[in-house]
Amino acid sequence: MKDPINDHKVRASTWFRSLRDDIIAAFETVEVTQGGDAPAGRFEVSETKRTSEDESDAGGGLMSVMRGGRVFEKVGVNVSTVYGTLGERAQKAMAARGVPGMAEDPRFWASGISLVAHMQNPRVPAVHMNTRMFWTPGAWWFGGGADLNPAIEYDEDTVFFHNALKEYCDKHDAGYYPRFKSWADEYFYIPHRNRARGVGGIFYDDLNTGDWEADFAFTQDVGRAFLPAFLGCVEKRRHEGFTEADREAQLVHRGLYAEYNLVYDRGTKFGLETGHDANAVLMSLPPIAKWT
Repeated sequence: MKDPINDHKVRASTWFRSLRDDIIAAFETVEVTQGGDAPAGRFEVSETKRTSEDESDAGGGLMSVMRGGRVFEKVGVNVSTVYGTLGERAQKAMAARGVPGMAEDPRFWASGISLVAHMQNPRVPAVHMNTRMFWTPGAWWFGGGADLNPAIEYDEDTVFFHNALKEYCDKHDAGYYPRFKSWADEYFYIPHRNRARGVGGIFYDDLNTGDWEADFAFTQDVGRAFLPAFLGCVEKRRHEGFTEADREAQLVHRGLYAEYNLVYDRGTKFGLETGHDANAVLMSLPPIAKWT
């Protein structure tokens, strides 16, 4: 007899891996078509492993990183499927969020994709995207989103990126885009700098409408929206010239990005607290940044 919970887990983790493959192929194509004397960037792929406190297998994934490309200065695309028992701090944090049964049973399973791209040309925006499924004995839910992080802001790029995300959200619920845009504006805000990390996008978590198929379909479309949304901005800017002042603005903005990820980002905290590969968790950090 088919186990629906296991089937859901397999389908979700398979989708995240498929999305990862599509994104990597698209990014390597961008590198090839950029032209120039420098070699086109290629992803280096390595396996990541997670072990539980008793040293038993607790899952892992693939870390794919491109460094020093023609277009991408550093981009990481990670997929993982991890499981086991949450540590006390992570368990308490989820119980405080109202996860059913978490206070009594700390077992979990999680799978997802996480991407951060830092670009060579300061006029091309950096970007972040992730989608995930989380399961506990008492609940399941989806989360994720995508947000644009330009060092030099262009209103038309912001509008293009948001419109692409809205198009895919509207296929599922006309209320999703305004709701998840507002959530992103709140989530990606840096209190100690009194400003947003970038120009936003969408963010959602704890999505469980009671219809797994519908929530999974929406999460898939968030992933499908990413390439047209982001590559539209890349195509518009990647051949533009830039100045030293542009590069300076980019490095300072990257410092802001690093501050957010190290101080506030929920995914970074969860990954480190649950013993996942630290290099994979911190691959979001820029290769070079600056503080003034």
